[in-house]
Amino acid sequence: MNYIKLIIFICVVQNSCTSNLNLKPISNISSTSFWQTEDDAYGALYGMYDNFRAQAENQNLFYLGEARSDALEASYATGPNKYWDNILDASNPGPDWRGLYRIIHDANLIIKYLHGIEFRVEGDKNNILAQAYAMRAYTYYIMTKSWGGVPIILNPTEGEFEHTSKNSPEEVFTQIKDDIEISLKLFSNNEIPNGRNKWSLPSVNVMKADVYLWTGKLMNGGTPDFQIALDALESINIEPLSLLDDFGSVFNYDNKGNSEILMAINFKLFESGSNWGASSYMHPSYISPLFDNETLNKIGVMGGSPSYTVSDAVRSKFSLDDQRRDQTFFEMYTKDPNTGESNYHGSFSKKYDGLVDGGVRTFVDDIIIYRYPDLLLLKAEVKNALGLDPSTEINQIRERAYGDRIEEYIFVSGSQEENNQAILEERLLEFTLEGKRWWDLIRFEKVFELVPTLQGKEDQDYLLLFPIPESTLSLNTKINQNPGY
Repeated sequence: MNYIKLIIFICVVQNSCTSNLNLKPISNISSTSFWQTEDDAYGALYGMYDNFRAQAENQNLFYLGEARSDALEASYATGPNKYWDNILDASNPGPDWRGLYRIIHDANLIIKYLHGIEFRVEGDKNNILAQAYAMRAYTYYIMTKSWGGVPIILNPTEGEFEHTSKNSPEEVFTQIKDDIEISLKLFSNNEIPNGRNKWSLPSVNVMKADVYLWTGKLMNGGTPDFQIALDALESINIEPLSLLDDFGSVFNYDNKGNSEILMAINFKLFESGSNWGASSYMHPSYISPLFDNETLNKIGVMGGSPSYTVSDAVRSKFSLDDQRRDQTFFEMYTKDPNTGESNYHGSFSKKYDGLVDGGVRTFVDDIIIYRYPDLLLLKAEVKNALGLDPSTEINQIRERAYGDRIEEYIFVSGSQEENNQAILEERLLEFTLEGKRWWDLIRFEKVFELVPTLQGKEDQDYLLLFPIPESTLSLNTKINQNPGY
């Protein structure tokens, strides 16, 4: 907890601060009294991760990465329909980027001031720097996928805010790739840290493959970028990674940091707010008196507010043989009191269903950024882009999903287009509700084909980006609205 937060916490809890309390600007604390010891450095690092977690708490990462896709539709509670209905505009926008720039500011502070701190072990210092460069790269990656060109800011804002123009997407991706390379060189080992909730050499290499696949497919990077992506994936030591037999256990609160995880956002009971799982579970207000016992048992302790659910179109893609089906969503049925017939009533999410503590459901599962199936399916995708056979990686995923029925679902390589279609669908079945589907559809160039609310709008490709909120534009006179909005 930094000094400002500590002072505010004491004021709130003890109600003892006077109205004329003068707090130093945080930039002064940062540049003079704060950056002195290893503890200060770790405090800054944890603050960066805390701001990253806030983007999962307020659902921004989910809204940016999945909400506009074909995966969601409205549930029972009033929700942010503007996303899946794709009716965003400048006055009714999606998330802004200010919270993401706070993460970048934190990373920039570490990069600027860490060099002046002496560490007992130089490798520890380099690992912190590596995480800061990785976080800056990942945050800019989210931003440029969402808004296109954005301002590149490489120094912390410590004085008067300087209005900065947008950089082009090409310039942003150059910066992302530079930061990734610096990060990879700074890590002192190839280990995934305990908890698997911090950037590491393996997780940054998965990010690198992710980035180069994007530029290879969408920014004329082509074969050179695909080869770099494949090399990054093949450099990863997969010994500490494995697919868990039980798909649902990957996401359980009591199984955090398991062997399938590469990088996750950490949530803990009583330490942080709820994540996006709260918006797709079932609240008692929406329970039907006709629900059968099986449905009530599936729901268990209720909680959250169901504003969105998995769309009917996506639900129908899950085979009854696929164990991912019931671990991604549950279907609810009512029983007709006259005939005893069961009728489908709706569904709610199972993935990220939280923890029941003291009879209350709290949504504090870790939000996973990358896990072993990301590595496998990114590898399948890049191999297919290079004209190689992706069946080994796809079948690894399917073996876990279908178990004893795998022989009926073995993937056999076909044409490049057929393989792409299979990879995209496998990603859907594996990652639904994990905040990836919208970006997958963009990368595979399938948005206008598969998103119902965007079909027939192929000539409006500006819709692939988000509008910049007017409140954000008002803070920087050099920023213009994205074209089309």
